[in-house]
Amino acid sequence: MSAEPQASAAAPYLERRRARSIFLELRGLRLHLLVWGDAALASEARPSLLMLHGWMDVGASFQFVVDAFATDRHIVALDWRGFGQSDRSGADSYWFPDYLGDLDAIVDSLSARGELSPAIDLLGHSMGGNVAMFYAGIRPQRIRRLINLEGFGLPATEPGQAPGRYAKWLDELKQPPGLRRYDSLDAVAERLRKTNPRLPPQRAAWLAGHWARQAADGLWDILGDPAHRRVNPVLYRRDEALACWAAISAPLLWVEGALTDMKRFWGERYPRSDFESRLAVVPQVEREVIADAGHMLHHDQPRALAERIERFIG
Repeated sequence: MSAEPQASAAAPYLERRRARSIFLELRGLRLHLLVWGDAALASEARPSLLMLHGWMDVGASFQFVVDAFATDRHIVALDWRGFGQSDRSGADSYWFPDYLGDLDAIVDSLSARGELSPAIDLLGHSMGGNVAMFYAGIRPQRIRRLINLEGFGLPATEPGQAPGRYAKWLDELKQPPGLRRYDSLDAVAERLRKTNPRLPPQRAAWLAGHWARQAADGLWDILGDPAHRRVNPVLYRRDEALACWAAISAPLLWVEGALTDMKRFWGERYPRSDFESRLAVVPQVEREVIADAGHMLHHDQPRALAERIERFIG
C-alpha cells in the first residue's frame, strides 16, 4: 500500500475532484446527496458507486477517498436523515428500517432519472456498513459489488433486556438531547482530531466545514440531530441480521483498520469470535486490513483504501 503524503501544516486541503450537491424530496424529507462525476461514466462493467457514511458523520467524509481514486467514475454519497444537510426526521428517535427505506427510495429515484446505473456498487462505513449489509441481502439484484468498512453490527441481545431498554428510552425522552456547540470552525476541527488523532490537520479543517454550520449567534453547531444520541428502544436481533447477511449474493470486500479494537466499542459484550461467525454466513468474502488506520480508515489512509477498493470494483 502507498504511504500517505506529508503535507505542510499550513497548506489547506484542496479537492482533486469537486462534488456537486443535489436534493431529493423522498419519504417526507429533503435528503442531500453529493455527486462526483457524471452518470454517463457508469456502465455495466463500472457501475455507479453509492457510499453510505456512519453515525455522526456526513457524506462529504468520503472526499479524501474519492480524490485518491486513480480514475474517474460516477459516485454518489448521501447524508442520512438527521445528518449533514438532510432534513431531521422530527421524531423522538431514529429507527434502523428508515435508513433502509431512504436508501431504497434514493436508488429508485436516481435510477428512474437515469442518474444511477441499474445495478450499483455499494459501500458503507460503520453504521452505513450495517445498512449496506442488510440492503444487499434484501435487494440482492441491485448490488454488483459490496464494500463494508468496519460495519461490525451490534452486540447480540436477549428478549429479557427489553424492559430495561424501554425504561431507559422513556427516561431519556424526559430530557431534551443536546450536542456541544463550538466557538469557531477551528474548534470543530480540533474536536475531530481529538476523536481521531490520526486525522491530519488539513483534512480536519476541510471536513469541519462540512460537519458543522455557523448559527445566527456566531457559534458552530454539529450537523447532526441530537436525537441520534438517544438509546434505541428496539433490540438488535442477531438472527435477523444473519438471515439478511446470508442472502447477500454480491461479492463482499470487508475492510478494517489494523488499529481498530472492538473492545473499545463494546468491551466483552461483542467478542471477535461472534463477529467472525456472522461474517462466515456471507457467501463470497474478500478481506483487507489497512495498516496504520483505525475505525475512521477512510480518513486515516484514504489512498491505501482507494487502491484496494478500485482493485475490487474496477
